[in-house]
Amino acid sequence: MKGNPFVRYALALIAGILLYVQLPNYPQLPLATLFLGVCLLGWGMYRQAGKGIKPIQITSGIGGLLILLALGWAITYQHRASNQPTNIVHLADTLRSYEGVITAQPEERAKTFRVELAIRRGNWRGGWQPLSGRVIVYLDKTDRASTPQPTPRYGEVWLVSGAPRPIDPPLNPGEFDYKRYLSYRNIYHQQYLRTFERTVLGVEPPNRITNLATVVNRWADSVFTHQLGSRAEYGIVNAMILGVRDDLDTELYRAYSAAGAVHILSVSGLHVGILFAVLTYLLSFLIKRPRGKILMAMIQLIILWFYALVTGFSPPVLRSAAMFSLLIVANATGRQQQLMNTLGASAFFILCFDPYAVFSAGFQLSYLAVGGISAWQSPLYQSFTFRYTWANRLWELTAVALVAQLITFPLGVFYFHQFPTYFLLANPIVIVMSEILLPLAMAMLAFSWVPYLNTVLGWLLHKAAWILNQAVTQIGQLPGAAWDGLWLSQMAMVLTYAVIFGGAALLLTRNRAYLWVACTSAILLAGVTVRGDYQQGHQQRLAVHFLPHRTAVSLTTGHQSQLVTDIDRTDTRSFDFYLKNTFGQWGISDLDIINTGQKSRGLDSLNRIPGYYQTREYGLWVWQGKTLLLVNKLDGRNRWRLPAVVDYLIIRRDALHDWSQLTGRVVAKQIIFDDSNKTPLTDKLLAEASARKIACHSVRQMGAYVAELQ
Repeated sequence: MKGNPFVRYALALIAGILLYVQLPNYPQLPLATLFLGVCLLGWGMYRQAGKGIKPIQITSGIGGLLILLALGWAITYQHRASNQPTNIVHLADTLRSYEGVITAQPEERAKTFRVELAIRRGNWRGGWQPLSGRVIVYLDKTDRASTPQPTPRYGEVWLVSGAPRPIDPPLNPGEFDYKRYLSYRNIYHQQYLRTFERTVLGVEPPNRITNLATVVNRWADSVFTHQLGSRAEYGIVNAMILGVRDDLDTELYRAYSAAGAVHILSVSGLHVGILFAVLTYLLSFLIKRPRGKILMAMIQLIILWFYALVTGFSPPVLRSAAMFSLLIVANATGRQQQLMNTLGASAFFILCFDPYAVFSAGFQLSYLAVGGISAWQSPLYQSFTFRYTWANRLWELTAVALVAQLITFPLGVFYFHQFPTYFLLANPIVIVMSEILLPLAMAMLAFSWVPYLNTVLGWLLHKAAWILNQAVTQIGQLPGAAWDGLWLSQMAMVLTYAVIFGGAALLLTRNRAYLWVACTSAILLAGVTVRGDYQQGHQQRLAVHFLPHRTAVSLTTGHQSQLVTDIDRTDTRSFDFYLKNTFGQWGISDLDIINTGQKSRGLDSLNRIPGYYQTREYGLWVWQGKTLLLVNKLDGRNRWRLPAVVDYLIIRRDALHDWSQLTGRVVAKQIIFDDSNKTPLTDKLLAEASARKIACHSVRQMGAYVAELQ
């Protein structure tokens, strides 16, 4: 980091942000750090006073970094909305209604509109009082008469009846922590609304620039709708340019995911980087002219920020536009050789504005990719040369793909749990086609008012999108296109990066110390992997999972698991969100899904379970010496009873209404309510069970029930 001071500043600021996230209730720590930093900085300045030649002072440097660490803690504290006394998280009374304004571009879902509301005031204790906070609202797309509702607009002021509820934490092992993700955006509540539960009071956009961005975003969408007829091509352009994936076909999205090109479907730093590279190439002729660099920088900045405006000022694009703006300014002022310092400066200022951006996967992947490409792509590219220009260009793109994939794959596997097998084949194609598609889209928007020219540009854009779709679809259909279900723990990810950075440093510097770093990290990584695989291979686990309004019971032995569920086989979205990560974390390679909702298939599959017996009212089986009873119905017509005590009694579909229904029928060591039961009924039974000292568990209230049987 020598010669890159902003890299040090950014790391110190990040340390302060992490300190607040881990220890938010200990303000004495940043105060002590600030005091120590000021003392060290003052002592260093005192020692340098009066000296003609001032050497580098480590004391002053450490003091300055400690001050920045304290600054990071303070900025994060100030940015945290829940620290405001008027925030809704502190409201103890029941909220009857509230007034809020839409602060982001609404998203259209299959049955609802997803809207972000900023609360301005609330009604409780018989009157309106100041209230703040942000809420995710899911508004039904149809009214009582099944009439489609218009799309909400940015800046609309709503009067909402009822109170939002806190966002649920993850209720299954390994499930995506949506609550934490939204908390980093200062959103802690959500609410589902029918159209009659909200009234539009008016339109008061909270930010004029953001309002302009939403207007431009809608205008760009209308231009693409008019010029691109096919849904597939319109969907891909809409996703790449506007960040809207509502019109993207599900199968096409899966093909992009399998080919390792799904990142192209979300507006991000990659798009800004591609646009920056294309503009740099097209405007390179200006460099040799007087003040050509300044003119080139101005054109680049205008087009990049116009793209950010078109995307509706998407947060990832804003961060990337700010990063590349600093790079453009640095290049125009002759400081392009200090790329890492420029990256550090952009990260520093972005985190001062939004400290929680450091936890964004897009932020982390963008800076890793750009930093890795800037440091490693050139040495790799120069290691091979080819006679033909096209071969050198192809190798240049391949080197970019190799470096970007190498430095981002541990983080990608950690977040997304898959690795694209044919990334070397897909990424050069995606990059080349994106270099054509993005400028074409910008040109079509710029000349949409010119007759004939807009038609020609629209036709070219349509064909470019079609070629990209066809290429990615063919790659995604190749055998073994993606390694799915991969899982990296935080420790394994850190050790993987230690191996990568140690190996890269060894190749670049020939310093044997890095060989020891790489080898030691590789040995530790192997040990962590072998230990984890051994534990997974010997696991025996019973789990009743949380699945909204459904039943999901899994029996796991080693790397094999049987999942008994009534989820619809076509509902892959629910399985992927709630259960897929659980089995990935457990290292399940052989998952047998037994669907009880389809009688013929379900009975055949259930009969394969040893010791299984089923009637219409219940299902009973013995597994690993434990008895499980799955109750569907308890009524007075057929008073069945079991002569022995069962280990686990799983209640589903509101089978139990009163504890007396179990008297004389069954005795269980543990009673579990899955989420197919109605919540009010379960809450009542849980309250009664607590008074009667009955051991029971609700997956809705307490999360998945997991029993280790070893």
